Amino acid sequence: MTLLPDMRYPTPHELALAGRALADEHPGRVRMRQAGVSRGGRPLWLLSVDGQRGGPGEVLVVAGAHANEPVGGATALDLARRVVGAGGGGAGWHFLLCADPDGADLHRTPRPYTLLDYHRGFYRPPGPEQPEWAPSLLPPDRLPPETRTLTALLDELRPALQVSLHGTDLGGSWVQLTRDVPGLAEPFGKSAAELRIPVETGASDAAGWGSPGPGIFVMPRDGGEDTRRSTWCHRHRGTTAIVEVPMWASDVVDDPAPHPDPRGALRVLAERLTGEAARVAGLREGIPGDGPGAAALLRAVDWTLGLIPDVAAAWTGPGVAAEATTASLGSLDAFGRRLTLRAAAMLLRVLRCQAHPAAPGLDRLVTGWCEEFSARFQARWVPVATQVEHQSRTVLAAYRCLQTGQA
Repeated sequence: MTLLPDMRYPTPHELALAGRALADEHPGRVRMRQAGVSRGGRPLWLLSVDGQRGGPGEVLVVAGAHANEPVGGATALDLARRVVGAGGGGAGWHFLLCADPDGADLHRTPRPYTLLDYHRGFYRPPGPEQPEWAPSLLPPDRLPPETRTLTALLDELRPALQVSLHGTDLGGSWVQLTRDVPGLAEPFGKSAAELRIPVETGASDAAGWGSPGPGIFVMPRDGGEDTRRSTWCHRHRGTTAIVEVPMWASDVVDDPAPHPDPRGALRVLAERLTGEAARVAGLREGIPGDGPGAAALLRAVDWTLGLIPDVAAAWTGPGVAAEATTASLGSLDAFGRRLTLRAAAMLLRVLRCQAHPAAPGLDRLVTGWCEEFSARFQARWVPVATQVEHQSRTVLAAYRCLQTGQA
């Protein structure tokens, strides 16, 4: 294994150029085609590596579904090169290099070294504008073109395995599955250990899901209306794997020790979340959508702030579990911090563009929250090449495990 000391996250344009170069280098096996167009008129590129006739099925890898999680594009290219070199095991592999190029154009952190660097150029669109989640929030006739492109690919390819490449800002690595993939936990955990990436054993994104092994979560049959209507479960009988890898690692999310007072801790987290959200909402009031990208940024701010009351209520409601691990409480703590920090960071971008008098104060607040976030979780940077290596290993392991199970 050879890891570069520090790659950077490629832009959608760079991904397209690299994909085209790979296709030119291997004209008999690799093809590049435009699968669709974004809301803003940007091309959605599909890179395909042909498999053998009668092979074990198609694989669709989706990168860039969340604009603020840019590692997926680098991983998709890495996987494509590995598949070309290894022959792909007979399967046809297809890589949607960036599912949301418009969002990627607004999230501008190609090489962040601190959480503050990352948040200075932060953007994550509201749920209805996210390609994978839009079907759970919008009627079919209002779906964005990125979603329609993705669902059309799923209908065309009917992949045995769909992989969605994601990256959390701070925490550990985990995998969400629409159905169990026996044997995946071992290679996943081995890769994480070798690369010093914590395994997130209590991921808040998979609360209530079954876990056949550390960091592996399987969607329950009644996995929630939102999840079941997402593109992860779109009209095909294959398996979807969502592979998360952190930009900054924290051992807090890998601590299986029981928490001494989970209900009390959740009350504290809910109070902090509500208070921080109120501060951001107070600054947001009356801010016009003037300036480059301001309207999109403010839609995202409003969406993020709108999530918080329900989150805080869930943390303090009667159904809160009386027992929880340090890892699961740490994951929830990180989730709450990132909600208000993201809203504040996107609002700051608008205020700075407008030279608003409140910008310096909000800048100090965002800086302080980033420093507190990093200190609370003892964050350590995971080089981009290491993130890519772990994601690629996990995807290939999931494919091998599926093929073994179907043999």
